[in-house]
Amino acid sequence: MPTVWFIRHGESEANVGLPTTSPESVKLTKRGWKQAEYIARAFTTQPDIIVTSPYIRTKETAQPTLERFPASRHEKWQVQEFTYLSPSQYQNTTIEERRPLAHAYWQCLNPLHIDGEGAESFSLFIQRVQQILTKIFTYENDFIAIFSHEQFIRAVLWIIARRVLQGNTQDIENNISPEEMQQFHQFLKAFSMPNGSIAQFTWRVGETPRPGKIITDHLPEWKEKKSGVDLWLQNNTTTLASLKTCISI
Repeated sequence: MPTVWFIRHGESEANVGLPTTSPESVKLTKRGWKQAEYIARAFTTQPDIIVTSPYIRTKETAQPTLERFPASRHEKWQVQEFTYLSPSQYQNTTIEERRPLAHAYWQCLNPLHIDGEGAESFSLFIQRVQQILTKIFTYENDFIAIFSHEQFIRAVLWIIARRVLQGNTQDIENNISPEEMQQFHQFLKAFSMPNGSIAQFTWRVGETPRPGKIITDHLPEWKEKKSGVDLWLQNNTTTLASLKTCISI
């Protein structure tokens, strides 16, 4: 029975409002490094594979886990963040400065739009997520820890939740609609996923996995809080039903 942990990277320079030059070069803050240590301690079993994205902040977040489990295989997969604004056009800007541009992008609802060099269309992003899911589903008994990014992990949750609600194991078609793009954007706003949180999945080979619990108990700042992520319980059909408006067609 495969087990997969999708782990959001620790707090980054961009998360605290510092200007950045490129998505791949953003590093962790001191707090982010501390969160990385807490993540490493959260493992009770050695992962077979530790995956990072091409971005530095996932590699830094994974470093304490890699040091704790040197026998685990380390691989780099295309699980990087969805970059819909061209980095070349927004050098040395903050998240707050880019917020109006991000708002305009989602208002446009064009799944095929590419903002410029280094940017990705929403359609290509969803295809990339589905390719990773297809890759994951080929494993049978492995424990895979994937250090990734918030929107990528949200897309994994969205796609799997759609399959559960619709009883459909098929991928979303390449010609994704503006309505589906809007549903995903609503899904992004439905709950929070803090830096360092872990989305857990376990399933039987041949079955569609259900979204498991998203844990934050290993993070001291979230241990006594309810962030909304604890809504994702594997057998909580009420929670899944409540998300139909932003998942189903």
